[in-house]
Amino acid sequence: MLRRFFLTLFLSLFVAVPAAAEDWPAFRLDPAHRAWDGAGDIAATPKLDWQFDTGGVVESSPAVVDGVVYAGSFAQALFAIDEASGKRKWSFPVGGLLRASPAVVAGTVYFGADDNKFYAVDAATGAAKWTFDLGPGGEQSSPAVVDDVVYFGAFDKYVYALNAGTGTLRWKFRVGGGVLASPAVVDGVVYISSIGGILYAIDAMTGTRIWQMRARGGIFSSPAVAEGIVVVGSDDGNIYARDALTGDKLWTFATRREVFSSPAIVDGTVYIGAHTGFLYALDAASGTERWKTQLNGPVFSSPAVTDEHIYIGSSDGHLYALRRSDGGIAWRFEAGERVWSSPAVVGGRIYFGSHSGFVYALAPR
Repeated sequence: MLRRFFLTLFLSLFVAVPAAAEDWPAFRLDPAHRAWDGAGDIAATPKLDWQFDTGGVVESSPAVVDGVVYAGSFAQALFAIDEASGKRKWSFPVGGLLRASPAVVAGTVYFGADDNKFYAVDAATGAAKWTFDLGPGGEQSSPAVVDDVVYFGAFDKYVYALNAGTGTLRWKFRVGGGVLASPAVVDGVVYISSIGGILYAIDAMTGTRIWQMRARGGIFSSPAVAEGIVVVGSDDGNIYARDALTGDKLWTFATRREVFSSPAIVDGTVYIGAHTGFLYALDAASGTERWKTQLNGPVFSSPAVTDEHIYIGSSDGHLYALRRSDGGIAWRFEAGERVWSSPAVVGGRIYFGSHSGFVYALAPR
């Protein structure tokens, strides 16, 4: 119990650090998948600052670092877009659809594609640094980069840990199905789920399993870790919370429809969408529903949270801003096609993509 107390204290301190996000370097912001910017609120309907046409569906969630927006596209390329002007800085072609979200760390962009390759590209120039070959099935897992190691999964049923500088394999871990989810990496543990229906906790140094949890359906959702708990959704219609240290059951919440969306855990509340069309706010300690809001279409997007609002996309073709206090809709922005991309919030601006093929930048009026 004492060990559990100190781990919970450590994790709560770890996730309580943020101020306003100057960058949004990876899917769900950071390796814990906090997706939280303390000062990014846009209270009224924003203006469209710019939109960039990638030429293909955008399910990739943007990374924003040092004034550049990075996003993948079904046009088989990763794009680097100037944050201020919306103009292309460079593009990097790949040999398949690019669904995964990039991670940008120390001047390098890391991402995988459906051509069975994982890439490291110079963030300034778009020049390739290294490439790692994967097994068949493609790569849609958005990477996490911690302590010079890149962690991700692939549809060849492995989770990989590569040296970030060289692309050298450090370890790989066999899982029970392809991996779409992005790993959360906290306190030396990699938490990642597979479409085989298992959530794994893996030692980040050695690649050995610590514990696992089996759901009754596939898991496409990416886990979030905060306050000593791990939360993830499943296609069996449930949202699961487990003890981060032991994997012991804490609670399960039934939505009765698939949960593809990935959670955010902020100030004791879990925010997550589902194919029901609802965004749910659940008590992180008990799983009790605090409120839910109908978004008029299955929710594949994952929420970004600020002091006052939650931003999330819907299959009805809109990006929504909801009030954290009660889930009321503050405003919505029409993108015209399904919004499965998860928004990034940086400096009071919001970036996301849609099935229209555009990457959007929204700013206060």
